Amino acid sequence: MNETSNPAGVPAPAKATINPLLKLALELGPLLLFVLANARPQLFHPLAALVLPEQLLQGEQAGLFTATVVLIAATGAALAASWALLRRLPAAPLITAALVLVFGALTLYLRDATFIKMKPTILYLCFSAALLIGLAVGRPVLPILFDQALSLSERGWRLLTWRWAGFFVVLAALNEVVWRTQSTDVWVAFKFPGIMILIFVFALAQAPLLARHRLDDPEKASDHF
Repeated sequence: MNETSNPAGVPAPAKATINPLLKLALELGPLLLFVLANARPQLFHPLAALVLPEQLLQGEQAGLFTATVVLIAATGAALAASWALLRRLPAAPLITAALVLVFGALTLYLRDATFIKMKPTILYLCFSAALLIGLAVGRPVLPILFDQALSLSERGWRLLTWRWAGFFVVLAALNEVVWRTQSTDVWVAFKFPGIMILIFVFALAQAPLLARHRLDDPEKASDHF
């Protein structure tokens, strides 16, 4: 840091962090509430009644429409909490929240559950496209998504990016197959915890690649972005 950028010589403030368990709760909380609201819509009837007509609260899709209302509200609350705690919004949760709002609103306004079921497909395709575009322009996205928690060589980041990009395409395809061929309850179970389990298993499978390309001293390494 030079005197021009910081004439007082005061070190830059550390980036705000939150407890990992709280971070996990903010990320998974909306999904857990979505699953609960789909299974027990009557628990959330007072909230859903604010935006849904009575016929939707009593119909065969009452669980999914109620769960959509809960998901929108919970996602907004989680995003607000993240901002209050960090004074910044991580890229992945922000994209997720935007898609929840758009597709959730379409689901409720048009009274068509297709939109909320397609949301994961669009989300994963957006993630895959962002990763590949980042590679193409020389600005890798994975270090941002991992919040700089990993330090890998350039080759390591490229290989990991290709793998995650392909994996997100597979998730998008799986979501399309499940919601188009299975019941709503099966799709909800696939959405959570099914997708979370798949992501966890895939992430564990990348351990050998991470071990091969991890940088112990990234400051002295020349093979990095």
